[in-house]
Amino acid sequence: MNAIGLHSHIGSQIFEVEGYKAVIEKLLSHSKEWKEAFGFELKVLNVGGGFGIRYTEDDEPKPLEEYAQSIMTAVEQETEKLGMPLPEIWIEPGRSIVGPAGTSLYTVGTEKNLPNIRKYVAVDGGMADNIRPALYQAKYTGVLANRVESNEEEVVSVAGKACESGDMLIWDIPLPNPENGDILAVLSSGAYGYSMASNYNRLPRPAVVFVEEGQEFLAIRRETYADFMQLENSIDNHMKKQEGLDAH
Repeated sequence: MNAIGLHSHIGSQIFEVEGYKAVIEKLLSHSKEWKEAFGFELKVLNVGGGFGIRYTEDDEPKPLEEYAQSIMTAVEQETEKLGMPLPEIWIEPGRSIVGPAGTSLYTVGTEKNLPNIRKYVAVDGGMADNIRPALYQAKYTGVLANRVESNEEEVVSVAGKACESGDMLIWDIPLPNPENGDILAVLSSGAYGYSMASNYNRLPRPAVVFVEEGQEFLAIRRETYADFMQLENSIDNHMKKQEGLDAH
């Protein structure tokens, strides 16, 4: 074995820096012990990621620079205290980069108004392309992309198209009176959206389009039912093949 460093993962959607300071102290302390006991040389210290992003107005993430500076300072101070050389410092900012970069677009379909309870608005997607709200109650916000500047608002709840009562994308969001055909843009869905998508209820996964400075690129085309059928074995073909083998 040729171990070059240590890696940690303390969670995700983290808005404070204290957790990183605590894990850095713990890892460096163990590293010093392993150096004395086994001759282990710490060349890389990977403190992971998990930096929080803004999904809703309640989220207040810190600038990446603040996370980075806090991590660097903690490593420098702790290695100096322990008399250790400064290792390479790695981080994994993944979600904090790709999360805000992604937006999911849905077409509004039908609505269901329950007086004195809530108004449901259905869209042409849901838990198949974004499992997070159903799986662990992740929260998102969104806007009607075709009526962003509208001042009219009503509180609605956005339901997906799967046949599950838990297929709810957003609960109680103010939108400008959604109507059939409107485009709902769900924000900050660039992480853990498509990567966790499935064909639940035999639903095809959506396309992924990159856009920059007015130019678009189709990165992943939309799935079709023909794509599904490529994996299917026809019983007729199977029987014909079997008859051919029996004939021999």
